[in-house]
Formats: sequence, structure tokens, C-alpha cells
Amino acid sequence: MALTTMCLTMLRRTMIHRKRLPQPPRAKQKWEMAKRHPTTADPNDRMRLNRFLARAGVASRRRCDELIAAGSVRVNGKLPSGPGDRVHSTQDRVQVDGKTIHLPTRHEYILLHKRRDTIVTRHEQRGRSTVFEDVPDSRPATVAVGRLDRDTTGVLLLTDDGELAYRLTHPKYGVAKRYVAVVEGFPNEGAVIKLARGVELEDGPTAPADIRLLPTQDRRRARIELILHEGRKHQVKRMCLAVGHKVRSLRRASFASMEVGDLRPGQHRRLRIDEIRRLRRQVGLDK
Repeated sequence: MALTTMCLTMLRRTMIHRKRLPQPPRAKQKWEMAKRHPTTADPNDRMRLNRFLARAGVASRRRCDELIAAGSVRVNGKLPSGPGDRVHSTQDRVQVDGKTIHLPTRHEYILLHKRRDTIVTRHEQRGRSTVFEDVPDSRPATVAVGRLDRDTTGVLLLTDDGELAYRLTHPKYGVAKRYVAVVEGFPNEGAVIKLARGVELEDGPTAPADIRLLPTQDRRRARIELILHEGRKHQVKRMCLAVGHKVRSLRRASFASMEVGDLRPGQHRRLRIDEIRRLRRQVGLDK
């Protein structure tokens, strides 16, 4: 009897002790399981083929789609079925025109104050100056984020981070671009309202924009600030011309909140970590 009582007492103590054991949260349990099974694949290692190429700095996402369609890309020696094929960042061998492509361990991000009479391309066949002459130490895969006309000055971002470049220029993300245009004549209230609400161009109506007339000492030419959330070829020039005012000079004052600051035309600098993170947050790449 005494032995039975002792056993019951020990059993109760064991049960109480077990009840007091803290249970790990579900997320921690999953993490512990992943630790015990190191073969579990990281989902970030597999991605769409066109995204892999863009992240590697080959070209923009759209241009990568064209390269895939043209048969310039091979995955493990074979033609892919399309841009949506999934590839592993380290296990698959991806080639473009016979050259093996790797994801860089760290991208470069450059802010350039574009000067007048430079074109936004790396390879120029007609002897014109390019923006990359002002950034001679940039990587071969680094490209300009978007386009600026030859005579347009101001903010220009350069990077080999293809995914960021793609998102910064895609209309879906609505990245703000602020321009200051000097135009012939002075727009009246009706012209300003049209610019703000959207004007009809040959490739369709423009999206609403923020428009403001800036102070000027010139009695013949007005200064207009335009904040756009889309990017078309010669868009500012065509918008102003559509309301009867020809653009005489154009400067991009900011792009995705980045400004040239103290940089003189033709000068550049590397972006700080906080600036890179801010850009990536704007287009949903970082939280």
C-alpha cells in the first residue's frame, strides 16, 4: 500500500513537471526541423529565368525576354522553353551567347549628374559622348536606369542590379520623376490644368501629373515643374508641345527621391547603404 502511494506521488510530480515545460512556438519548431534537415531548399535560390538574367545585370527584364526568345540563352546546355523557366542560382549553368552568367555577390549603385550632349548608352558607334565616359570605373554589366535625351541633364542612376532597374522603370510601381522645363511662352491656367489631368499624345493619354509654375526673371520663357509617375520617350517635351509650348531646356531634378545635391555636371558618386535600401523599399524589394 505504501509502495503504491509512493508510485502515485512520483507519477503526479512527473506529470506536473511535464505540464510546466514550455512549448516552442510553431515557427521555432519549423526552424528546428529545417536545421535537422539541411537538404531543405531555400526558395530564394530558384527564380524565373528572366529574373535571374536581370538580377545578374545582363539587361532589363524585357530585353532578357527578347534574348530568351531569340535563342541566345542556354540552361545546362539546352534551350529554355520560355522566360518563366525556373533556374537555381548556383546549381544550374546559365549562358548568354556562350558566356556563363553568375549572380554578383554585391551590386553597384551610382548616382550621376548627367551633363548635356551625352547619350545614355554604353556602346556608341557614331563618336558621340556617352554617360559611361563620366563613370569609367563602372562594371561592364552596369546600365542606366531609364533614359534621358541627349540634351537633358540631371539625375541618372546606374546599376548592375537588374531587378531594381526593372522595377524603378516599370509603370506598375509609379516611381516619381521630377523635371524642370524651360518653355517658350507662359502657359495659361487651361494649359496647366491639361498637363495636370493628362494630355492626348499619339501613343495615348498621359497619366495625371503634378504641375507647378516656378518663379523666373525671364519675360519670354516660363519654368515648369512636372512630377510624372510614368516614362515615355520624349514625354515632357511632347506634353508641353501638346499645350502649345516648346521645351527649350530640360533637367531631371529628382528620380525616386534621389537628387544630385552638390554634384556638378559629369560628376558621380556611389550610393550609401541607406539610399539603396530606400530605393528598394519604394519598389517592394525590401520591407
